[in-house]
Amino acid sequence: MALMKFIKIDEDSRIPKYQQIINSIIQNISAGNLTMDQKIPSINMFSEEFYLSRDTVEKAYGILKERNIITSIRGKGYYISRTQLISKINIIFFVNKLSSYKLKTYNYFIDALGANSHTDLHIYHCDETIFLNLLDKNKLAYDYFVIMPHFKTDNSRHVSFTDKVLEAIKKLPKEKLIILDNSTPKPTIENNTVEIYQDFENDIYEALVKGVKKISKYKKLILIYPESSIYPYPRRIMYGFKRFCIENNIVFEILDKIYNDMILKKGDLFITIEEADLVNLVKRVREDEYEIGTDIGIISYNDTPLKELLGITVMSTDFKIMGETAAKMILNKEKGKIKVPFNFIERESL
Repeated sequence: MALMKFIKIDEDSRIPKYQQIINSIIQNISAGNLTMDQKIPSINMFSEEFYLSRDTVEKAYGILKERNIITSIRGKGYYISRTQLISKINIIFFVNKLSSYKLKTYNYFIDALGANSHTDLHIYHCDETIFLNLLDKNKLAYDYFVIMPHFKTDNSRHVSFTDKVLEAIKKLPKEKLIILDNSTPKPTIENNTVEIYQDFENDIYEALVKGVKKISKYKKLILIYPESSIYPYPRRIMYGFKRFCIENNIVFEILDKIYNDMILKKGDLFITIEEADLVNLVKRVREDEYEIGTDIGIISYNDTPLKELLGITVMSTDFKIMGETAAKMILNKEKGKIKVPFNFIERESL
């Protein structure tokens, strides 16, 4: 086949042979020597021509198939299936849930990367098994691995990492790893990685300190923290809330949700995390004919355009900075650990 004269396998190179095959095929596509739907040598033919083991060629072809650069047709052989994107940065982006906040980070990340990249989004639903299977399947197919680590235990508690997840992540090349939204426990991950994180406990504590003057006019501060959510939240949010209340001698309570028959009292200030609880709370306040921001206060976790429109006070991570910073560090090949700004935005509901 014509391809054979273009393939270069360097016996003295430290680059693994399977990677040399991948590189050669990609370079030949970029150079125009291979085109869409063009047939390439079989695994046996390739191994015989270059005196390589069949396993080596099979591994290379497997990775090329995972990246959709080649395809196999039963009984006919292997063909080039993609001539676009292969010269771009290929990124896999793992997100624990498809919330508006996660999508906002992802979209800012994509926009900041520009045209010279291709990113595949995978959702693992806080499930360790799903995540590990996705990672194992794709661990050789991408230039960068962007991971937002949030997992749930058997009793639906939140953990940033499980032992198995940490072990799997440690096996990835550190220069290819970007951790978003959380920080890794030290010293499990080496320093030559990228971490762009929230500090959940200190973020809520410091945000509440900024609003303490308005908060102190209320008689009781109530955090709605979902204990058994499908997508559990970091318990560090609750720890930061408790610390603020204790240090400022504020009467507080932690509930798992807004109940339909909940008793509201004038002077209550609620902090909601989930959108459903915010909606139910606003309904209950209106049903009891209280005035939001005067009789009953509301602070919500993470900002949205609708909360801004409704005048809801928020404590919010800057998801724009999170996504853009991750993209910038990939493009500039930077390493380091960066905390994302967490803002207290006062509106009419306080």
